[in-house]
Amino acid sequence: MDVLFAGRFTGIPREAFTFFEGLASHNSREWFQANKDMYERACRRPMQSLLAELAPTYGAGTLTRINRDMRFARGQAPYKTFIASGIGGRYWVSLSKDGLYIGSGIYMPDGPTLRRLRGAIADDASGRKIAAIVSGLRRKKYTVGTHETTATAPRGYDADHPRIELLCMKDLHAGKQLPPSALSTRKALDRVVGVMADVKPLSDWLQRHVSS
Repeated sequence: MDVLFAGRFTGIPREAFTFFEGLASHNSREWFQANKDMYERACRRPMQSLLAELAPTYGAGTLTRINRDMRFARGQAPYKTFIASGIGGRYWVSLSKDGLYIGSGIYMPDGPTLRRLRGAIADDASGRKIAAIVSGLRRKKYTVGTHETTATAPRGYDADHPRIELLCMKDLHAGKQLPPSALSTRKALDRVVGVMADVKPLSDWLQRHVSS
């Protein structure tokens, strides 16, 4: 089902989280096939509808597949315990048993991109700006993080640099998880848009100073 033909978004039903809770405990083809209708109705279709409503303003998104390609995932469970989508190359959303995560940032960049990121953090003007953005997000209880942090100051940077915490990050992203209780009605769309608006300054800063 293409997101272009998805229906009006009316929220994500509680069944979606029941499904993911069950999948976490019974990750097998037999369990999934027995509960596939719940997955389609309560998880996949609402997410497609959400992406369709966001697309005119934020750009297109396509849901990931829930099943793993076992040719490249030997020893792992056959199904992921979430479904996710990038949106317009600047945001992403991920649905799991814990709720809906909405975020933005840069993840595991290549060497040249990481050098641009650190250079922009170190620069006085752009560095002060990103520090203020990060501080503002943290005040609003957003999670700001990285997949990995260096144990010492990166080569070429002093350990006492005023933004050493950010310089030690190997990428930078921020977001918020909306709990199941905040997602069951159409009002969830406003909440998602609100999070995207809050993380937009981070996305804009990365587009201006880091994207090639």
